[in-house]
Parts: sequence; C-alpha cells; structure tokens
Amino acid sequence: MIEGILLLTTGLFVLVTLLPLWRHRAWWVRVWEFPRLQLGALLVALLVAQGMLLDYSQPWHYLISALAGACLVYQLAWVVPYTRPWRNEVRRAETDAAGPRIRVMSSNVLGPNRQSDRLLALVREYRPDVLVTLESDQWWETQLEQLAEQYPHSIRCPLDNLYGMHVFSRLPLEEPELCFLVEDDVPSMHARVRVSDELAVRMHFLHPAPPSPTENEESTERDAELLVVARSIQDSDDPIIVSGDLNDVAWSPTTRLFRKISGLLDPRVGRGMYNTFHAHHWFLRWPLDHFFHSAHFRFIRLLRLPDIGSDHFPVFSCSTTPSTLKSSMASKPIATTSSRSRKPSTRSPSPRARYRNLRPAGRPATLSRWPSAAAIGLCWKIPRAQFRRESLHDACIRTPRHHPGNPAPARL
Repeated sequence: MIEGILLLTTGLFVLVTLLPLWRHRAWWVRVWEFPRLQLGALLVALLVAQGMLLDYSQPWHYLISALAGACLVYQLAWVVPYTRPWRNEVRRAETDAAGPRIRVMSSNVLGPNRQSDRLLALVREYRPDVLVTLESDQWWETQLEQLAEQYPHSIRCPLDNLYGMHVFSRLPLEEPELCFLVEDDVPSMHARVRVSDELAVRMHFLHPAPPSPTENEESTERDAELLVVARSIQDSDDPIIVSGDLNDVAWSPTTRLFRKISGLLDPRVGRGMYNTFHAHHWFLRWPLDHFFHSAHFRFIRLLRLPDIGSDHFPVFSCSTTPSTLKSSMASKPIATTSSRSRKPSTRSPSPRARYRNLRPAGRPATLSRWPSAAAIGLCWKIPRAQFRRESLHDACIRTPRHHPGNPAPARL
C-alpha cells in the first residue's frame, strides 16, 4: 500500500515536471511554470519519505528515487539564479555615486481592496518618484487624488474590470501614451520620465491578463503583449525601465524570452526572488511583480513592502545612472503593413475607444513606436505548426497602431 502511494506520487511529480515542456499555451499547462520552488520543497519531502519507507530490495525502488531526484534538480535549476549564491546580474552602485537616482513603486492594489491608507502611508514613507497602481478603479483614483500636489504628472485609466491603471509622477512625463496593445480592455502605459535636463528614462508599465480558467484559457494574449513591448525597445539606446504585474514568474520561458529580446536586466538575479503574490498564503508565493531595466542603471535598493490589504505586496526600487549619461531620445520605427479592411463593430465602446483622446496633441493616430504584433511570430520559440493563426491575427488588429483609416496587418 505504502509503496503504491509512493509510486503514484512520484508519477504525479514527474508529470507536472514534464508538462511545461509541452509547448501548449493552455493555462493548465503554463501554470506549472509558477510553483517550481514549492514543487522542489515537496520533492525533498518525497525523497525523505522514500528513504524512510522503502527498503530498496527491488530495482524500481531505486528508479522512483532517481526520478524524484532528477525532478528536484530540474525544478531548482530554474529558480537558483534568484538566490544569493548566484552572481548578481546588475552591479551595485558605488556608495558615493553622483548620478541621478530614480525611485519607482509598483503596487497591485486589488480592485475590491479599500485599505488605501496603507498604500498612501508607504508612498509618504518611501517617496517614490514614480508610482504605478494596478487594478485601480474610480474609487482608488479618488483616494489617490490627494497625491496630486506632490505628483502633478499622471496618466489615468480607472477600470472596474481589475485592469485599471494609474501612473503618478513627481517628474515630468513626456509623450505619455495609454495603449491597449492586445486586448481591448487591458491597458498599458508608456512615457519618458524627465529625470534631468539631459536625461529622460523611457518607462513601460504593464499588466497583461494571466492564463487562467477565469481570464484567458491560453497564455497567447499575455505572451503577445510582453513580446510586442520587447520588440519595441530591442534596438533602443535609451535608459529603459519596465515595471508592473506581468502575471508571469521571473523564470518562465516567456519572461526569459522577453529579457533576451529586449536586452533588459533583472536586479533580482543573485539577490532573491522577492515573491509578491500571494500576500496571504506564504507557501503559494512567487514573483509576479517585476522591475526590469537596461544596462544604464546600477542597483541601490529593491524592497518588497508590507501588506496593504491586497493579494500582492508592493515593490519599491531605487536605481542610479552615471552622471554623464544622456538619453538618445530616438524612437524605433515600425514596419508598414499590408492593407486589410476591418469590419465595423457593433459592440459598445471599449476602454480603448473611451481613452483614445488621451493621445498627446500633435501625435499622429499611428503610434509609430510600436512594431506590428504580427512580428512576434519571429520571436516566439514555438514551432510554426503550433501557432493559432486566427487568434494571433486577432491580436494584431487590436494593437494601438491600428486605427480607422490605417491599414490592418496582413493575416499570417
């Protein structure tokens, strides 16, 4: 009986270890990329149980222990870069570094949460230069209005679908953009933050929808948004920061591909995981809230802040740049696309349509910085035979660069 239970348990661990190797984007496949540390802890317990309960009188006893050990090594190999023994990916700034500093706080507030006083207290304590809130609706906007005097520059998109977003900044925001890159009700925000007369940092704030049975059944939309942003900054020489709740763990293949294409660095490598979700379940925590930046920056401080009543912990980052650094202020042009008419929609106006008037005056309707989402097919490490071309085309025609009067992307 005990041997049968140990055999079955080992088989289950082998299954969930191998399942993410299947390049299917269904949520029940991709979800096993998240709890690698937890699976590693359970595998240690399984190995201990096998050592205590098996007498190793039969060859298959050794086999299941070997399989459990191999699964343990494989799971930990994904997360070990986010431990202190690993080499730091971002160098620490010198104590007397004279370059300008930028402090960013990101907080997924959880829409129904009404403990805004906790977040406001953290803002007053840490005094970030830029504050981004996720899942913030109209109620949260009203509560955060008291920050307007200290944070006169803002981009606002209150939504009641758990994808609202607000950016508040002490520093001037140049070319602010509110975009709906892939889905019509999931915004992202982009701007150049003017740090000094000679330096502007290009910042991107993201919160794509996760693959889950209650959101998107597949990870296509999340992966597409991350890779569209990665391609847009791939060849930029500007200082860049990407922050937000990406609904993906730091070690997943998609996030690793995002970093590879964009060239951004992760200050957590060699320092810790900084698990931010779930704030109320200590064993089920993983890093969903991220802070990536270009090689222009040096590390000063990265903190997971106290609970504010949300299911996410806020994150605070402080970085510095060399005092001689200047931003190139160059934008990456996009490729033209072939023409394809888009049928008029009979649906009620989407959040994108409601907030389209936030585009800065003087900017063309075509947001020329963003590459065609069809180009992400060149980036994905997925065999072309596994592409769902219909859904990918739908993602293409929903990018902000497609407006009435502009040609739609060609079908792949």
